[in-house]
Amino acid sequence: MARLTKRTVEAAGVRAAEYMLWDGDLPGFGIRIMPSGRRSYLVQYRSGRRSRRVTLGPHGILTAEQARGMAIEALAEVRSGGDPAGERKERRQALTVQELAARFDVEHIAVHLKESTAREYRRNLRRFILPVLGRHKVLEVTRADVARFHHDLRHIPYQANRNLEIISKMFNLAEMWGLRPDGSNPRKHLRKYPEKKRERFLSSSELRRLGEVLDAMDAERVELPSAIVAVRLLLLSGCRLNEIMKLRWEHVDFAEGLLRLPDSKTGAKAVQLGEAAIAVLRSIEQQPFNRHVIHGTLAGKPIADLQPFWQRLRARAGLKDVRIHDLRHTYASIAVASGQGLPMIGKLLGHSQVQTTARYAHLAGDPVRAAANDVSEAIAATLLA
Repeated sequence: MARLTKRTVEAAGVRAAEYMLWDGDLPGFGIRIMPSGRRSYLVQYRSGRRSRRVTLGPHGILTAEQARGMAIEALAEVRSGGDPAGERKERRQALTVQELAARFDVEHIAVHLKESTAREYRRNLRRFILPVLGRHKVLEVTRADVARFHHDLRHIPYQANRNLEIISKMFNLAEMWGLRPDGSNPRKHLRKYPEKKRERFLSSSELRRLGEVLDAMDAERVELPSAIVAVRLLLLSGCRLNEIMKLRWEHVDFAEGLLRLPDSKTGAKAVQLGEAAIAVLRSIEQQPFNRHVIHGTLAGKPIADLQPFWQRLRARAGLKDVRIHDLRHTYASIAVASGQGLPMIGKLLGHSQVQTTARYAHLAGDPVRAAANDVSEAIAATLLA
């Protein structure tokens, strides 16, 4: 057998059936010659009791010397205990990120996440992650791939960071399921973008305008009464939107002045209500076939979405930059202004962590500042008298 060179490879004739031409210097290195005339370099070796072949590439794309170098590397890997053909097969059969996401949904999202969070995870996967990474093999996703994905979303930093968290969780589970080596999460060491917390509180005059518009809408009898009630309850209770929209009459304890919520963002909790919020609840006419407090037009169903009504309401009140969640911030800010301490505000809002309530700490200085101003003015007036 002669050494494989460009000349010997191209001089080999074509036969009716494919055949092999082996290199005389490097055992296992050869070229397959097809009846069509196509020639492909390969390397053959034994793995255990099995004979294996790895195709290196076609002649013309690879030179004989390039293919020889690749064969030497493959045979060196075999001597070190590797199996190049087996590894290639594993990579071909390996799960894609699309398939990982499907398992992630069934075994994690659907089981461990609340409905609203699950919906957001699925939206991010569908809209951002899978279009970019979905066809990648799970084993082949690198830190560079995730870094590039994160960088491409830098114009929406909040969304970029939420997607990074989803990728991190999904690949942590991939490691736990044995789909990637331990400690190989491609999100590791990537820094999130800074996020500017948006804080918007309604002033006294803005609250007054909002109340006037709600009264006007109530009198006009055009808007759904339940939508008007929902906004009033959000303002007067400090509850989250989902807590009010999913509220059922069996959760309302009029005797104790409580909402006994079986589920919320922080789990089951009791929300203490003031008399004004209780009065709003008492004013609602309960529906015989609908146990939802904020009942919609369909039997047994709540209002599907408060946002369209909120858009109309805030436009009429001249509050176009105010979100529904800002009503909860307003409740907290008024609690601070009235002298309530942060621990008490945390209880009112149902925060599970002190850090969450701490975002309102800077507001606590306002009453103190006003008191300091009163005292200093009194002393100044005495000095000048």
